[in-house]
Amino acid sequence: MSAQPPATHRPLVNIVWFKRDLRLRDHEPLALAQQAGLPVLLLYAFEPSVMAAPQYDERHWRFVQQSLADMNRQLEQHGTEVLVFQDELLAVLAQISARFSIQTIFSHQETGLKITYDRDKAVATFCKANNIAWRESACNGVLRGLRSRKDWREHWYDFMAKPQPRVDWTKWQGVIAEDLSGFKNLTGLASPPNLNFQPGGESYAHAYLKSFLANRIQLYSKSISKPLESRRGCSRLSPYLAWGNLSVRQVYQASALSATGNDTLPTIRWKHQHAAFGSRLRWQAHFIQKFESEDRMEFENVNRGYDFLEKKTDPSLLEAWQNGRTGFPLVDACMRCLHATGWVNFRMRAMLASFLTHLLWQPWQPGAEWLAKLFLDFEPGIHYPQWQMQSGVTGINTVRIYNPVKQGQEHDPTGFFVKQWVPELRNVPENFIHEPWKMTLMEQQLYGVVIGKDYPAPVVELAAAHRHAREILWGMHGDGRVKAENGRILRQHTVPDREAWAGTKG
Repeated sequence: MSAQPPATHRPLVNIVWFKRDLRLRDHEPLALAQQAGLPVLLLYAFEPSVMAAPQYDERHWRFVQQSLADMNRQLEQHGTEVLVFQDELLAVLAQISARFSIQTIFSHQETGLKITYDRDKAVATFCKANNIAWRESACNGVLRGLRSRKDWREHWYDFMAKPQPRVDWTKWQGVIAEDLSGFKNLTGLASPPNLNFQPGGESYAHAYLKSFLANRIQLYSKSISKPLESRRGCSRLSPYLAWGNLSVRQVYQASALSATGNDTLPTIRWKHQHAAFGSRLRWQAHFIQKFESEDRMEFENVNRGYDFLEKKTDPSLLEAWQNGRTGFPLVDACMRCLHATGWVNFRMRAMLASFLTHLLWQPWQPGAEWLAKLFLDFEPGIHYPQWQMQSGVTGINTVRIYNPVKQGQEHDPTGFFVKQWVPELRNVPENFIHEPWKMTLMEQQLYGVVIGKDYPAPVVELAAAHRHAREILWGMHGDGRVKAENGRILRQHTVPDREAWAGTKG
């Protein structure tokens, strides 16, 4: 990248580059840019290379578009806006450099995919070549370059307790309109809303947070494992955290305040629910820190001993799983629900991963890529370490092989969730709803669903598939190559006395 032209007659500016931090509150780069005393250009780029990554879908960019629109509605009163581009970030910076002399770029660190990591390295090279400072702020307590987890827990709690950075908008200096005349800028992508998905934006994020802490949290522990009840009883904040409409610190501090009870949120009687929710916030940062420290998990087994585990992709099995046509009602209902809404609860996600990798005996990589595309709250730092854990390739975690029939009977006993998303089974009685293949042909005809015709027969024999996976995976657990890697993983990725740390799962 060639150096920018001489700075003569080019206005001096700073830039705040938004990535997965689409909010105006608790935003250190914004606060630092305001304090620096130069005009500030706010920037977001829809990067074609990132948008084309197989982990992303229109649902993600629609959420981003909605988030940017919400930010710009708030920024109107301050006489500024986020400039939105659809181009590679280096091309955008080159365009800006032709018009302005950039002193500093402020942004958050991003624990992302390889494609964004490589992009960031290219940006660093550009900044060095053009004598631009790039100041990155830590994100949600995750540390870059961490070698040991020895003091990580204490650091995380300290980060959560710190005051939230604030912007003094009365002193804000935006780039003047005359300097932006003729500047290439988009208002966003043309993506129509879809009411089946949670809407993006800081305003919606705070509304969800308020309703959860004011009332819905009382249902949290009771509903967290259930595919239907969790849609209301869980916080539903994950998309807003994944795309940065909320910071984890904002949620942590709001929950801590709510747990003490006050006139606005008199919820002191739900302290145990707040404790359970707080453990999930620590869990979120814990897994992102794992990925930050070893991002090859996007492609490879974290425990190299499992590189010797033989699995081959069966396109027909993979396609049945992807499209909710496996013949196992709860699996199919969850997958179809994800297609339509972008969200299911954690236990159902774990079941989907386990079903593909254990019972269908497929490699984890295609499944991880597929569900990333469907999860509205796709967060690389959580997604890939979780897939490693649920697929049984870490060596340090208990191998969990979820039985989809048992999960259905325990967490959707009436089949209400299944019938909502698998309407072929809407007339099947409760005693058959999770095992419809056990109905006689006469019963199938009576209830209007012939197995193998109107709804698929099971793609595998459950008991045999479970036995096959259990024998191999438990055998691998004791393999010398796996054990050799276990020590390294424990030293690098786990906190001291990990078993005593409530809410941590590895």
